[in-house]
This record gives sequence, C-alpha cells and structure tokens, in this order.
Amino acid sequence: MNNFGKVAVLMGGRSAEREISLKSGAMVLAALKRKGIDAHAFDPRDQGIEQLLAQRFQRVFIALHGRFGEDGTVQGALEYLGLPYTGSGVMASALAMDKWRTKLAWLASGIPTPLYELLTADSNAADVAARLGLPLMVKPAHEGSSIGITKVDSVEKLAAAYEVAAKLDDTVIAEQFIAGREITAAILGDEALPLIRIEAPQGNYDYHNKYFGNETKYHCPSGLPADLEKQIKQQALAAFRIIGCQGWGRLDAMLDAENRPWFLEVNTIPGMTDHSLVPMAARESGIAFDDLVVRILSSARVNHVG
Repeated sequence: MNNFGKVAVLMGGRSAEREISLKSGAMVLAALKRKGIDAHAFDPRDQGIEQLLAQRFQRVFIALHGRFGEDGTVQGALEYLGLPYTGSGVMASALAMDKWRTKLAWLASGIPTPLYELLTADSNAADVAARLGLPLMVKPAHEGSSIGITKVDSVEKLAAAYEVAAKLDDTVIAEQFIAGREITAAILGDEALPLIRIEAPQGNYDYHNKYFGNETKYHCPSGLPADLEKQIKQQALAAFRIIGCQGWGRLDAMLDAENRPWFLEVNTIPGMTDHSLVPMAARESGIAFDDLVVRILSSARVNHVG
C-alpha cells in the first residue's frame, strides 16, 4: 500500500465550498493514514501550488470542491508540475463545472437534460416563465453544493432569484423544473455504482439538507425496478464519458412521472463527508470507505486526455 510515495490531499481552497472541502479532505486524509499511506493535508489557499514539488510530494488526491479546484485550474497546474492527480483532466473538469456548456454537450449528444435559458438583468421574466414553465430553477452556472440556487414559483420572484445567483456568477441559467424523484449515480472507474434515491424534506435538497441536516432520506438500493436502474446507469456512464470525465464522479438527475431520467449536472470531485453519496453507493457495492479512497488514489495519473 505504500508504493504511492508521499501523497498530498488538496483540501480547503478558496471557493464558496471551502467548508465542505475541509470536511471531505479530513475524511480522505484519515482513510489514507489508516491504510498506512504517507498522506498530508495541503491547503492551496495558504501555500503556493509549487510547494508540492518543494515538499517532495509524488501524488495528489484532490478533495477541493468548486472553483480553483474542480474547474480545471488546479488540474492544469498539476499537469505543468508533472504530478499525478485524481479525477478528471483539465478539459473535462472545466466543462463539467460549467452547467451551461455541459448542457450544450449533452443536448448535442442526445443525453436528456431539462430545457434552460441564460438569464441577464434584462431578461423578460414573463417570457422566460412562458417558455420554461413554472416552477423553474435559477442557478449560477459555475457553483456546486446547491449554492445560489432558487426555486421560482411565480414571475414576480424571478428577478430576485437572478440577483442571488448573479452575486456568485456572471453566468446564470433558468432551468425547467422536473417534478419527480431525485436520483444520483456515482461513477468509479468504468462502472456506475448502485443508484441512490434521495428523499429530502419538502423535496428541498439544499445546502443544509445535503451536508448538515439529518432529515434527508437516502435509499440505496434505490428501490427502482432492476431494468430501469440498469438503463439509467448506462445513460449516466455515457453522460460522464461525453464530458470527458475520468476516474470517479457523480451525476445528479431527476426521474419524472414516466420514469424518464433528466440529467442535471456532473460532479467531478464529489463530497467525501459523512453525508456524501459516493461512499454510500460504494458501500452498497461492498467497497468500504478506506478502500474506496485507495482505489481513487490508485487511478491518479498525469497527462489526462480529458
């Protein structure tokens, strides 16, 4: 287990998701240490990325979430330094972080995703609502963890929802609301793990309910018919590959009344906290948390295609 050399766990960073990244990183670090791996915390907010070479690190586990970690920037720096790192490469990381351009790629490839419109301060709220229907979702294109997302149920509330998202991002999208069951598909290597069906309070799977509340129910096994689960897992793997993602990740989707999946986004560095979904799906596959972390680390490499 010690052939990885000195391993840096990148955690914290300076995105809006710093708090969650610190929780994920701490759990990853503890797992690696339990496996006898020479792993150390490294917060790129507090020291320059070039210090990875100065401190003789040989491999990097990225547990950063959001911008400056999940968006291709750190991946590009690690490529330049020649250090193997976990997860997707520069292009796939940047593309997956951009919900708008992810949708463009999926729509062009036949992956079902909700209809959307780009919003500006001058958007006509009535026209947007007429085209997408109500309720609809307003979200910043480059944030994760449900940060800045508002469910809009009337035309009058659209402007305020735009303002919330625009404080975080120059690109804001309005998205068709899909009523139904929320599901998530974890990807590990070339395999889609068992689906998880999420049952949040009042159907509101927001930042608090994702990471801190205890009222959200997670169903794994999902309870879906076996043939439907198999079909969704195949679609999830296809959606993951179309973006160019590698190693591991998670796709979020809604299942409508006709049991059709609608993919919302792909996460290239999902959470690894005690509330997180990838470890839950792995556990259902018989993969313990520590073994999951080592498997992800084992996939680390440099010169990613995606």
